[in-house]
Amino acid sequence: MTAHTQEASVQEFERAWMEEAISLATNSVANGGGPFGALVAKGGEVVAIGNNQVTASLDPTAHAEVSAMRAACKELNTFSLEGCVLVTSCEPCPMCLSSALWARVDRLVFAADRHDAAVAGFDDRRFYDLFDKKPAEMWPMAVERLDLPNRTAPFDAWLAKADRIDY
Repeated sequence: MTAHTQEASVQEFERAWMEEAISLATNSVANGGGPFGALVAKGGEVVAIGNNQVTASLDPTAHAEVSAMRAACKELNTFSLEGCVLVTSCEPCPMCLSSALWARVDRLVFAADRHDAAVAGFDDRRFYDLFDKKPAEMWPMAVERLDLPNRTAPFDAWLAKADRIDY
């Protein structure tokens, strides 16, 4: 397999995984969770999934990314997610980004960004400002955006949900 073919294959996997993360986030809204979904993949396979359960579990750390990483560590029977990709429907908050760093995730890919989240009432930009002091190229993990046309679908579902619990 050539490097170009291998890169195209990775992009196809990541696109499919992102679609799944967005679907997890949208379904989370319908099932009482927040509009965020994530998955951890390794070796071309999805290892674990997660969605936001902050209000459902009364746990402020139950973000989709953290939930997915916890499940992946249990599935892989390790605390290290080296060799894994974290795919999330939205740019991770600083807590989730820090958790991914601690877990030694190789790569992180997100769709919606912090500004999309703010429009839906999830405005954590003041927290991001604390972390924006160090340029992204100096981070030990690649963090990249994969922009899809339906990136805001989970937030649209959230805003349309009459019985949502704002936080």
